[in-house]
Amino acid sequence: MAHLKLENNSISPITQEIFDKTQKAFGFVPNMYKTMGANPALLDAYIYSYNSFRANAGFNATEQEVVFLTAAYENNCEYCVAAHSTLADMAKVPTEITDAIRNGSEIADPKLKQLSKLTRSLSLNRGIVPQEEVDAFLAVGYTEQHVLGILAGIAVKLISNYSNHITNPELEAPFTSRAWKK
Repeated sequence: MAHLKLENNSISPITQEIFDKTQKAFGFVPNMYKTMGANPALLDAYIYSYNSFRANAGFNATEQEVVFLTAAYENNCEYCVAAHSTLADMAKVPTEITDAIRNGSEIADPKLKQLSKLTRSLSLNRGIVPQEEVDAFLAVGYTEQHVLGILAGIAVKLISNYSNHITNPELEAPFTSRAWKK
């Protein structure tokens, strides 16, 4: 698999601003951000989309992690599965939910199960899914707007997962307890 070296890159003002805000908020700048920051358009698009998904997609914290973890699992992104497992733990998402996704198995909770199943299907099939899958998702209480919210989450993970595949950022200590390989 190809990997970029990203040596001797200058940091743009956009990237530096994101790094500064991230450092202030979290106490460190994730290596994923550092590699994405080699191109400010990539990092800026990721940060904007990530924040918008969190604020506007209509999902609670547990549902957000189900979408992010499922998409990262399907994209085989070791970094994001570890990071979002840690974030899910911090958000008090039950480990049986995150572990089910990490193991490629179904979630016991019927609503979260359908959320993960539709996220998985939309990811694997590039948005082309049978109406029956959407209907099953809607039948557990979600709306058509939530289907579009899943697409926003998948798009966020597509940016970070593909970037991580080509840049191979090192996993930071806060995420290593939830390291993952498919």
